[in-house]
Amino acid sequence: MNPLLNQNLFLVKEHIGMFKAANNYDIYNPESNEIIMNCRENNLGFFTKMLRFTDYKRMTPFDIEITTASGEKIISVKRGIAWLRSTVEVFDEKDRLVGTFKQKIFSIGGKFEILDKNERTAATLQGKWTGWDFKFSHENKQLAQVSKKWAGMGKEFFTSADNYVLQIEETVAPDSPLRQLILAAVMCIDMVLKE
Repeated sequence: MNPLLNQNLFLVKEHIGMFKAANNYDIYNPESNEIIMNCRENNLGFFTKMLRFTDYKRMTPFDIEITTASGEKIISVKRGIAWLRSTVEVFDEKDRLVGTFKQKIFSIGGKFEILDKNERTAATLQGKWTGWDFKFSHENKQLAQVSKKWAGMGKEFFTSADNYVLQIEETVAPDSPLRQLILAAVMCIDMVLKE
């Protein structure tokens, strides 16, 4: 696993633009303001691009890759066409399955189960109906949170509409595959729950 995933704090900035079909993000170290990872959706087919501008956007497949700033693959995240609920697969840098996400059909605000490679629940991602505030938890313990605000560097920091902060708890081991799953899930929130 790439040592960049040992960090506990990440600032995610979405690329914005009119008529944008692909989902692309830069991931920063918020303390140094340095880009440490990129998340790109480079393999969009023609029909998928067209469907991204319709009411069927949430059903379109995706194939995103998270890399270091220099281009080394860290994680890839893939989903086929989603009919009733999404099932997303996460692969490591060597294309080995790390785990999956399964969206809950009836959840208020959005919720999905994060499963390890053996289909055991590793965490649950749940969000608030009214805003951009999501928490990862397992057995009543918070593992990470994604938010538009961050209390860091002595002041409360609010991000813009297309930016957010991922904070992983110290209790998640630096070499745990759960870190890969959490980061991958953050890149999918927009595509699975919020679009």
